[in-house]
Amino acid sequence: MVRNLIHRLVVSALLLPVLALHSCGRPQQSASRVPQTPATEPAGPPPLPEGFQTPQEVMAAIAAGKVKLITPRVDLPDGVLEEKNLEYGKVGDKSLELDLYYPANLSKAVPALIFIHGGGWKGGNRSDYRYYTVRYAKRGYVVATISYRFAPENLFPAAVEDAKCAARWLRANAGKYHVDPQKIGVLGGSAGGHLSMMVGYSSEVPELDGPGGNAGVSSRVQAVVNLYGPCDLTTPFAQKADVVQGFIGKTYEEAPDLYAKASPITYLSKDDPPTLILHGTIDDVVPIEQSDTLAMKLKELGVSCTYEKFEGWPHTMDLAEAVNERCRYFIDEFLDKNLPLPK
Repeated sequence: MVRNLIHRLVVSALLLPVLALHSCGRPQQSASRVPQTPATEPAGPPPLPEGFQTPQEVMAAIAAGKVKLITPRVDLPDGVLEEKNLEYGKVGDKSLELDLYYPANLSKAVPALIFIHGGGWKGGNRSDYRYYTVRYAKRGYVVATISYRFAPENLFPAAVEDAKCAARWLRANAGKYHVDPQKIGVLGGSAGGHLSMMVGYSSEVPELDGPGGNAGVSSRVQAVVNLYGPCDLTTPFAQKADVVQGFIGKTYEEAPDLYAKASPITYLSKDDPPTLILHGTIDDVVPIEQSDTLAMKLKELGVSCTYEKFEGWPHTMDLAEAVNERCRYFIDEFLDKNLPLPK
């Protein structure tokens, strides 16, 4: 967000060139082609690689070839179909689009996943999450990765409205794509984690629904995965962050109520969906305290929550191959429990 580490990691990797979860209710591989799902699940999570003291040390380790990064642009695996540039909503003349991935020859309704990319609410691309989308389609899910309107041209709540519109579209088209409309999850990192939480926790806030389409269809989801996203924009770090001010369009002093309305934690209630939180302890973009606060509040409300801290890892930690493998283990475990695939 303030200094988007994903860009630093990618730039460093290109120069090399290398680039081509603590519990609060606790209930694979990086190649150009996605592997077949193993017949048996691993006995436990992959070990957490030894961490670092600072994000700068991580960068140095990447430059020295000591940290291997994932290859995001994976091929479409056999047995997975792709539909690109589908319009899920429209605001004025602006078309809102997503890419959809799903298993071929689906004969029964399955859970669906919506991935929301990061980029400080002002950049990024839905294809950034292809590394995940094709894998989860291969596992058996219907998976969408969405684009949304960016700041500063489109201030809060535009991006939130779009993310909720995507959930409505997926539910409205459940029959067409063999989606179980009562089993939809939303996942995202950084700003995408924030938007995922906003979708998950504000389903009963109609003023955030927006005019994108499928009015009257519920945007409620049944699971939230938040990777290092901010939950409270009223805290000192967020009040002074240029990227947050750019998202909201005013300083905190000018509009503290908007900062509260843009904070997922504002909307938390005891009936909110189960949440998985993954966060690195040396994140200098979104402080780990944001996830500490979120986990504590979820626990107070009795909302099912799994919180995994990655000791010594920074923002966008899942770009590191070994860290990504561990992240996917916890995501798999969380989805198996909360959005299980049909037998």
